[in-house]
Amino acid sequence: MSPAETDLAGRALAVYADLRDRAERLAFATPVTHVYNPLAYAWPAIEQYFRRYGATPRRVLLLGMNPGPWGMAQTGVPFGEVGAVRDWLGLDARVGKPAREHPRRPVLGLACPRREVSGERLWGLFAERFGTPSRFFGEHLVLNHCPLLFMEESGRNRTPDKLPAAEREPLLAVCDAALGALIDLYRPAWCIGVGVYAQARLEAVCYRDAGRRQVRVGRLLHPSPASPVANRGWAAAATRMLVDQGVWEDAATGRPATARQAAAADRQPGSSPGRPAGRTRRGAG
Repeated sequence: MSPAETDLAGRALAVYADLRDRAERLAFATPVTHVYNPLAYAWPAIEQYFRRYGATPRRVLLLGMNPGPWGMAQTGVPFGEVGAVRDWLGLDARVGKPAREHPRRPVLGLACPRREVSGERLWGLFAERFGTPSRFFGEHLVLNHCPLLFMEESGRNRTPDKLPAAEREPLLAVCDAALGALIDLYRPAWCIGVGVYAQARLEAVCYRDAGRRQVRVGRLLHPSPASPVANRGWAAAATRMLVDQGVWEDAATGRPATARQAAAADRQPGSSPGRPAGRTRRGAG
């Protein structure tokens, strides 16, 4: 790895270290009773992920919402389903414990036996299409917008969009600032929100800054098993969305999206550079 590549990974990690510390200082009230910050207790895994797979500029950044209890909360990797992180990404860094662990959501790291369906679907698609991590990460990088996992007393997940405004707005400010810094570092042509929430944050961050308005913002159907649409052939639907937006080539033809598809992508909210997007419904990412 060249010094320039090492420096880019180091700068990305510095952004995450600052986000970690700023997020740790935020306060959240009931019904939230437990907050996990993998950037704190899983830092060695975060560092391994970025130094191995995040050391060069990328054509495509994919953005999720926040950690899930059986994904990034366990492995430190966005959408970090244990099998994908261990067996396909080949990561093995030790993961510690959150300061206050929920008894129903223990952090076991790579020993966690639970499936994380969203991550299984997402990384499974990339493994099927690209074969090896090096081919996928040659042009792509997967990130999360918010580093925190919020849980209620029952163990129920509470997503950032469900927080009251007094708690949500300071969180958005620190997360948006970190996202903007990462976009500036990786200089992508495309930023893809995995779900409508992530797409909305990308639109907000890219279109409020003149230097980022050339970045195309698109959306990928979230692979959550809570989505009936995702449960009806998510991989095929996700592939078609990326091809139709012009992000991926059509595997059947080996050619980029047609002019018609590119024009259709330009008409999608957030996909045209230099123009603010239309209103986007916010929801789980």
